Amino acid sequence: MKSIILTLALVLGVLGQAMAETRYVSDRLEIQMRAGKGTQFRILRSLPSGTPLEVLEVDKENQYSRVRAPDGVEGWVLNHLLMSGPSARDRLAKAEKKLAQLELENRKLKAALADLRKAKGSTDKERSSLQKEANRVSQELERIRRTASSALAIDAENKELKSRIANYERQSQSLLQENQSLKDRTARDWFMVGAGVILLGMIIGLIIPRIRWRKKSSWDSL
Repeated sequence: MKSIILTLALVLGVLGQAMAETRYVSDRLEIQMRAGKGTQFRILRSLPSGTPLEVLEVDKENQYSRVRAPDGVEGWVLNHLLMSGPSARDRLAKAEKKLAQLELENRKLKAALADLRKAKGSTDKERSSLQKEANRVSQELERIRRTASSALAIDAENKELKSRIANYERQSQSLLQENQSLKDRTARDWFMVGAGVILLGMIIGLIIPRIRWRKKSSWDSL
């Protein structure tokens, strides 16, 4: 049992896991990624200096590390050929690129400063114009504040007017209904009057001829 524990401890001491750890190819032209831990294994590919590699496993006894290249290929490389940071060549290239960017930015800033000096005269005029505009906006803001102070009173008045309008509309609707009822009643009354006049005319038309006939008969008998 003790021998098993010692063996496991030895294995754990020799093989260390370094998941998600990144190492870089050292400042050599290129190194070989092999299929196994030794030169007897075939070369999978050559890695140029500065290539970032993900370390998957470290074998301190054999001085090899299992790594994964940016394209996903996995293999073994010598530990001493790996660095914890980018190569000096890459750092120098980045520094030179940064220096070029700073020099370009410096030239742009100098050109902008020259333009600002040329535009100083017009800037004073624009500043005066902006000050006038600021004063105008301030006055307008004060006017809006004074107007806003009576906003509640205006809102209450509007609500009262709306209530009165609604009341007038209800009264108007009631009057319209009453007028329509009166019109209907008047029409019926006129109809009855007309019918009565016609009936009275018919009665008179029947009675008058008889009266005349009776008078004529009386005269004839005389």
